[in-house]
Amino acid sequence: MTSTVVYSGNLRTLATHLQSGTQIETDAPVDNQGQGERFSPSDLVATALGSCMMTIMGIKARDLNIDLEDTRIEILKKMSPDPRRITGIDLTFHFPEHLRLAEKERTILERAAHTCPVIYSIHPDIKVEVVMNWEAVNV
Repeated sequence: MTSTVVYSGNLRTLATHLQSGTQIETDAPVDNQGQGERFSPSDLVATALGSCMMTIMGIKARDLNIDLEDTRIEILKKMSPDPRRITGIDLTFHFPEHLRLAEKERTILERAAHTCPVIYSIHPDIKVEVVMNWEAVNV
């Protein structure tokens, strides 16, 4: 087993990662009768995509002796009301100014990001837009 999820009441859940014991609480969003005080389950889907892309880039960067520490991704999840579902995920990568990469290295890292398992698991009807802001790190 990977995890367990327990309903805590009041539209909240507590997910536990069994190997580490790490826990994540979720809350229904305000626009769906919740309090919006935690990640919603659909927020986690969008966030998992960003985390997965960054992890795969990190693996490739480590192989190339590139330090991606402090790289940040802004994630925007877009929802449709009827039926309620994720219709789009926009990811904008921001790289630290100290990072200096050649075009070839940037291309390798971008391609790596687009091979993450989560992106292959997202339904094709969900429009994924990715922007890589390399302008501060051009060589």
